[in-house]
Amino acid sequence: MSTVTQNAARDPVAIRDGLLCGPLSQLAQVRLAGSKCTNCGETSLGTVKICPNCGRDSVQNIALGNRGVLWSFTIVRHRPPGNYKGPDPFVPFGMGLVELPEGLRVLSPIQCDIDKLKIGLALQFKPYVRHDDDRDVVAFGFEPTQG
Repeated sequence: MSTVTQNAARDPVAIRDGLLCGPLSQLAQVRLAGSKCTNCGETSLGTVKICPNCGRDSVQNIALGNRGVLWSFTIVRHRPPGNYKGPDPFVPFGMGLVELPEGLRVLSPIQCDIDKLKIGLALQFKPYVRHDDDRDVVAFGFEPTQG
């Protein structure tokens, strides 16, 4: 395997194109990517070229806030079907709608004891690396804030 191919196999990739910003090799600097329309003020998750609200191409890329509040949640108690990438054996986990300071609500796994989940819980963005076959994938969740 050539050096270029070896490095490409080790360079982390985002779980979805346009969803994360910052250097993926430095998790402390990774944030959710967003787009804000300079015409109408609409903020969107991920990088977009056209505002989904007014249809103009006057959007700029932004990093979304790394703190949020648990707006709603459910507990996933059964192993999801398909190509599930979580712990084996399966462990129940929280899946929540996290409201960010920009007004967006993001569906995300909540990384804490399921007994601690409650609406209004203060959360922080938590990127992590998942090892999938021959590549490292940067994914994310939210966890309760410290203090």
